Amino acid sequence: MASSKTLLSRDEVLVRHMHTHPKVLLWPGLLEVVILAGAVVLTVWMPVSWGSVPYIILWAVTLIASVPVLFLPWLRWMTTTYTVTSMRVVTRSGILRRTGHDLPMSRISDVQLDRDVVDRLFGCGTLTLQTSANDPLPLYDVPNAEMVQVEIADHLFHDGRDAVDAGPRG
Repeated sequence: MASSKTLLSRDEVLVRHMHTHPKVLLWPGLLEVVILAGAVVLTVWMPVSWGSVPYIILWAVTLIASVPVLFLPWLRWMTTTYTVTSMRVVTRSGILRRTGHDLPMSRISDVQLDRDVVDRLFGCGTLTLQTSANDPLPLYDVPNAEMVQVEIADHLFHDGRDAVDAGPRG
């Protein structure tokens, strides 16, 4: 979270800093388990008379296969962040080439939540921030998506709610 605080301007308050939901690592993790199980089975079934070279080759191939299967998705997950502040929504992603988007709260006109069955199971979802310029910004696999939607909506409509609440009570 320290790096997100460096993105803040003087009067800006950090509301929430998060990575995408770890569910994106589920399939790579399961595939890695299958690869490791296969390597263990081959190690057990491999005749001892072959010597140690086939074992070294097998585990080197397993290690090399693990890089794109598990390590790169994990690195992609670690480098994808969403930050909600009192003034804007900040996205950052990318391993070698970082890309980002800073969307001022004043330009957001709608916050749409989309959750399929799997998203509801994991408690995440996709938030689509509709801008006044009709250029939506989708935030995929947001953890606690409903809560984040409410937090953004609170910041967007805070002034209007105060004006209604400050009215005469009957």
